[in-house]
Amino acid sequence: MPGTRKHPRQAHPRRNASIVATGMYLPERVLTNAELEKLVDTTDEWIQTRTGIKERRIAAEGEFTSDLGAKAALDAMHEGGIFADEIDLIIVATCTADTIFPSTACRIQQKIGAKKAAAFDIQAACSGFLYGLIVAEQFVASHVYETVLVIGAEKLSSIVNWKDRNTCVLFGDGAGAVIIRNRAEGHGILASDMGADGSQSDILSLPSSGCAIPVSEAVIQEGLQYLQMSGKEVYKHAVTAMNSSAEKTLARAGLKGSDIALVVPHQANLRIIETLAQKLKTDMDHCYVNIGRYGNMSAACIPVALHEASKEGRLKAGDNVLMVAFGGGLTWASVALEW
Repeated sequence: MPGTRKHPRQAHPRRNASIVATGMYLPERVLTNAELEKLVDTTDEWIQTRTGIKERRIAAEGEFTSDLGAKAALDAMHEGGIFADEIDLIIVATCTADTIFPSTACRIQQKIGAKKAAAFDIQAACSGFLYGLIVAEQFVASHVYETVLVIGAEKLSSIVNWKDRNTCVLFGDGAGAVIIRNRAEGHGILASDMGADGSQSDILSLPSSGCAIPVSEAVIQEGLQYLQMSGKEVYKHAVTAMNSSAEKTLARAGLKGSDIALVVPHQANLRIIETLAQKLKTDMDHCYVNIGRYGNMSAACIPVALHEASKEGRLKAGDNVLMVAFGGGLTWASVALEW
């Protein structure tokens, strides 16, 4: 009607986003340090002393990242009593996608039957799962989606040079998943931080993995299709970035290190975790560590650790949890949440 004033529709107030279920999947094959001694010039003592790793899981030849991720997703869905048609969005963090496109998320959507879900991949290397978790929070908090599935899945054995003793001893395959929803009785994600430093991109990279260095006979001869890492530089940047990010997130959440019931760090190196614990003024008893069993599973590390910690009774309702990661890019991220 003329003269009638239309009022804009009021936006919904932001709501919390909580982890309501977790899941994981690990390949059956266990590769021990003793077996690696037969492949490269290394020893069990050398590996354990410098990394804390005793063994890792290796996916079967015909088992791909989407297979690992789909099984972790189904595990989380079973735990949460959530059906495939309830999932609105699938976010997959991986640096070992089945293919550049279609995305691994689309492949997982088909494998779990989540026909209604949008799906995309996030690539932030070892920080990828936390990047994905932070993105998922925005969709739930803003009322765009009700149920978001976040997966960290990797088949790192496919990009490791098994003749390079400095890298092949570090990595393993696996997948972890969480389901994000609003939960009225809890606070869920309290605060987060993300960061990147592209000037340090060359110290941890996969050179021939895109259009810059297409695969060729020369590339293969140089081994550029394999993961490249400058270990000392990565270590130095990892400790600084993870500690700085964790402190920012704690400050934003109004928490101190002593308020955290459990720190769930990226499982790259036991020494990095120990140094991080010292800087956060906490002890290793308050850090979840499974690197000895699985090695570095990149984006899968934190969701697998979360699932195991939950199953072991180390996470109780109301606990404050701090997750923090660092990866190639360079990238880093941290998230504080109430369990």
